[in-house]
Amino acid sequence: MKIRNLGVLLVCASALSACYSSGPRPMPPVRQATTVEGTWVDPNGITSTFSGGTFNTRTTDTNQLLASGTYANISDRLVEINMTSLVRNTQSKVNCALVTPNQLNCTSDSGAQFSLARRS
Repeated sequence: MKIRNLGVLLVCASALSACYSSGPRPMPPVRQATTVEGTWVDPNGITSTFSGGTFNTRTTDTNQLLASGTYANISDRLVEINMTSLVRNTQSKVNCALVTPNQLNCTSDSGAQFSLARRS
């Protein structure tokens, strides 16, 4: 009788040990956003919107359109904007790098640099 009980205990112990892992499983990597689609804001509160290849910039207080144009993804982290300033009546090209999912660093063709933060 004791040998039978010992056999049953060994079978149960083996079955339970098959369910035990050596530790927590690592989580799969979270893919960070690599798109500029959405609304962004500069340190002065000017709002820029990227949507379906169209770009526009507006004031936050009166919602006045300041600039508009188009944008294209050059790579998963680089964006090229072709825009017309309605304030200065000029056209320019701006290259932007998505340095984090929430920060876009940009340089205009005249050399001016600025950053945009994603608005949630």
